[in-house]
Amino acid sequence: MTAVATAPTSTVPAPAADTSYPAAERAAVDDSARWPVLFFFGNGLLWLMLATVMGLITSIQLAFPTFLADIPFLTYGRLWPAFTNTLSFGWGSLAGLGVTIWLLARLGRVRVKFPGVLVTGAVFWQVGLTYGIISILAGKTTGLEGLEIPTGSAILMLVGYMLIGFWALLLFSFRSQSAPFISVWYLVAALLWFPWSFAVAHAAHVLPNVSGVVQGVVAAWASQNFLSVWLTGIGLAAAYYLIPKVINRPVASYNLATIGFWSFIVFTGLTGAVRLSGGPIPAWLVTLSIAANIMLLVQIVTVTTNLVMTMRGQYHMVYHSPTIRFTFFGAIAFTIGSSLGLLSSLRSVDRIVHFTQFQNAETQLVIYSFFSMVLFGAIYYILPRMVGCEWLSSTMITMHFWGAAYGGGLLVVVLLLSGLSTGYALSDPGVTVRQIIESNSVWLAGAILGWVLIAIGHLVFGLHFLLMLLRIGQPGGEPTLFTPIGEEAKH
Repeated sequence: MTAVATAPTSTVPAPAADTSYPAAERAAVDDSARWPVLFFFGNGLLWLMLATVMGLITSIQLAFPTFLADIPFLTYGRLWPAFTNTLSFGWGSLAGLGVTIWLLARLGRVRVKFPGVLVTGAVFWQVGLTYGIISILAGKTTGLEGLEIPTGSAILMLVGYMLIGFWALLLFSFRSQSAPFISVWYLVAALLWFPWSFAVAHAAHVLPNVSGVVQGVVAAWASQNFLSVWLTGIGLAAAYYLIPKVINRPVASYNLATIGFWSFIVFTGLTGAVRLSGGPIPAWLVTLSIAANIMLLVQIVTVTTNLVMTMRGQYHMVYHSPTIRFTFFGAIAFTIGSSLGLLSSLRSVDRIVHFTQFQNAETQLVIYSFFSMVLFGAIYYILPRMVGCEWLSSTMITMHFWGAAYGGGLLVVVLLLSGLSTGYALSDPGVTVRQIIESNSVWLAGAILGWVLIAIGHLVFGLHFLLMLLRIGQPGGEPTLFTPIGEEAKH
């Protein structure tokens, strides 16, 4: 089976199998990408483990504020931004870049030259990020949500990214395919958009004339671009490749793919101001962002419809394929998360959920339930092609999935309920702050349980990943499945 993701400008479906892309050529491309991709995945996983520990600690601190309160660098006010940056820039960006490099090489049918450049870029990125996380824990932060890391850290990260991004775009320019697949369109858009928004935001917020409320606008714009363009672009690119690839059929509609992509490009960058709804900024700016969020309904509907139609008649594959189970779960989370984001951007809803855990739930839906689950599916597909053996245990994959799915799902649900409960309570003048805090204790305990399940899933995944790097797996050949195809009726 070969890549069957579709070119957005084409209206003629591609065949489900492309015989002009022989196995030997695919193996040569995989071999050229092995070391940089493994480096990205391995280091991204280390950051994920660190983020998991931080996330668990912060969830405990919400329920028990005195937990580790005597250790300054582990207080909630420092640990929470350290956690979000570790999860986003450590795990999300590094693992996402690994998937990006592999997809561009595979879909472009081009070998990765001078992989040391990519590794050097990743080293710069991680040195800058490490400096940034240490600065945050030491209390040396900008205080702007999404832009907490200091300028020096951002410069190092940007230098590293430019090496990686430039090399990735070279892969695209040297592709053998005349018309890029839809996955490549999303990847190239993300690769070009991220350095621009990241550099502009970090440069703008330190300018003399950019202060106060304007800094908040810059930070909101940068955060929204990171989540909705950078992470979402990579996540949708992977989903558009993996689902058709594994079930061996083309994407259902190229026209829907085209409409979804261009609505993504036109409207996403305008949605940042919804984070400041009700704040001291011009009302028209918030209204513009709300309108852009509503227009993104086009992307939500087209992407969801396309992936569901592609899976039609093949839903049984979630019983068999780890890649399909993780990726399709992520695709569903994309629909739910995007719909919730649209709903909460409306002033009538934002009035209730603003400044509550509802917004954290939305962020977790995007970063974890959508993006991370799709990346897990991609790693389960890509890694055997990098190391030459299949995953050792379907049981370990199952444990990882249930830990991530149940834990992540529980975390999102309790944060949503906590946000709604808090929002309605705050609007009631007869309810005291103490009563609100006490009533939230049940939801916060649920968040702790969610993080415990997530941590178990990540621990199993990390061990399984290490076994694969050591080539302690099943001999290459048939992929490791949950159940043999044809036995789904028993489950």
